[in-house]
This record gives sequence, C-alpha cells and structure tokens, in this order.
Amino acid sequence: MKILVFLCSVLIAAAPVRAQDWPARPIRIIVPFAPGGVADNSARVVAEPLAQRLGQQVVVENRPGASGNIGSAAVAQSAPDGYTLLLGFDGTMVINPHVFPKIPFDTLKDFAPVTKLGDAALILVSHPSVGAKNLADFLSMSKNSARTWAYGTSGTGGTPHLAGELLKQRTGIQLEHIPYKGGGQAITDVVGGQIPLVFTAIATAQQYVRNGRLVALGVPSAGRSSALPEVPTFIESGLAGFDVSAWTGIFAPAKTPRAAIEKLRNELAVVLRSDFVRERYATLGIEPVGNTPDEFAQQVKADLARWEKVVKAANVRVE
Repeated sequence: MKILVFLCSVLIAAAPVRAQDWPARPIRIIVPFAPGGVADNSARVVAEPLAQRLGQQVVVENRPGASGNIGSAAVAQSAPDGYTLLLGFDGTMVINPHVFPKIPFDTLKDFAPVTKLGDAALILVSHPSVGAKNLADFLSMSKNSARTWAYGTSGTGGTPHLAGELLKQRTGIQLEHIPYKGGGQAITDVVGGQIPLVFTAIATAQQYVRNGRLVALGVPSAGRSSALPEVPTFIESGLAGFDVSAWTGIFAPAKTPRAAIEKLRNELAVVLRSDFVRERYATLGIEPVGNTPDEFAQQVKADLARWEKVVKAANVRVE
C-alpha cells in the first residue's frame, strides 16, 4: 500500500504543468543588470500589468555582474517550472558567447525563449562640427578622407559596439571604438566635443538631437523610429539589409513546460498591446513585439550566427 501511495505521488509530481494550473505562486524575473537603463525598465514596465493578468505577483530582481552572465547563469540553473524567468538582452544572449572566452551558460541549450518584448532602436549621432547632415553625407565625407573617426559606446562587446564594427566592415571607413562605462558618459563626451561620434540607444540621445546639440546621422534598424521619425535608416542611406536593434525578451530555463511558456507568452502579448506599455516603451525608445516562442527562437539562432562573423572579423574579445 505504501509503495502504491509513493508511486502515485511520483506520478502526480511528474505530471505536466497545465496552463490552467500555472502560476500558483509568485514569479521572479531576473534582470542580469543593475537597476535603471533600457533593459531593466523593459521588464519593470510589464511586471505589474502581467501580474494583474496572471493573478500572481511578478517580482523583478536585479543580479548584475560580468556583462549579464552571472544573472543569466542563475536562471539557466533554476528549476524549469515557470517561476524563475530571465530578462534576456541581445548583448548577453547572442554576443557574449562570442566575445567572452568562457561563459557559464549555453544560449541555445540552457534556455527556452518565451517572447521578444521589444526592439530598442539604436542611433548614430555626431557632434555638429563633423559637418555631415546624415549618414549618406558622412559616408561620402569619410571615403574621401584618410581620417579615422572615433565613436563612443556603452562598452566593449555591446550591440552599439558591434553595430559600429559592422558599419566599418560594410563600408571600409576608418572607425575607432572608444568604450565607456555607460551610454550616458559617451553622450556627455560627444556633446562636449571630446569625440565626434556615438552609437547609442535612441532614448539616450534623442533630447540632444531635438535641441540641436547633436546631429542624428541615421538609425540602423529596418524602419524609422517613432521617437525620431525624421531620421533616415541606414538602409535608406544605401546600406541594404543593415538592420541592427538591441532587443530584450523573456526566457525560461530549458525544459520548462510548454503549457506555462505558451500561457506566459499569450498574456505578455496582451500586455504589450496595452496603451500603458506602449506609451512607457515609447519613452524608452522601444518598439513592442510579443512574437511567438518559435519566432523568437529563430531570431536568437540567426543573431548568434550573424554576430559570430562580425566578432571574428573585428577580433573583439572581453577578458
């Protein structure tokens, strides 16, 4: 009899999670960065409305360190039950595996993509003294000059850095990367004229573009940004297929029940369509997405392959 009871309990414990049963307790979203910034805020904006829809508290917990590797590894090693999630950032998930000699997780094997929350548009801005009005002007000027242009970013191995390396590889112009400890510091130096260019998030630069202290040369995304719709894309400036945006998304540990992932994705899709989230994301320079787990997984694989080529060609390493 005791054996029968034990076997029944094992079967119950091993039973697949049903959508109607999950969640039964609070959920944690681990953000592998310090509070503040686009990645952190992209999670905080959706946490409360998501909690209202799920009927359970959604707690955002910051675990910074090693360019996002520490917090990401913690989620990879968590129980795959849908109660510990990761706010994944493209820099951590698809660039870090190529620029760090060793990281404590495997993006494809250790995580189950849930949905992309949104694309954070990047922008290339210049000090007015550069003299270019847009990217086409800048490229024409650069190709007829032997000058090496310094461009600042938020740090080595981030999406803005690799966007600059890709621009260098695609056009042959001379660009020198200047890493800072944050996008804000890089912006301060370009406004002050210490460096001529900065690749950064639109949210960081838009106020300086609007007041004329910086010139927006272009955005490297597929379409123009709603935050600065007058700024042309790199594609419009002649660089076909140049589509680079920083993205954030939700990941669960690998082997998390599909029912929990599907329910979470469906509820996030509703949240991302709400006026509240769309308005808050607009101030962050984020375009909401909310794609399916399979669609998100396909982009993660494609981005891993793309950035591997760029990193190898530029010999980018973070020790």
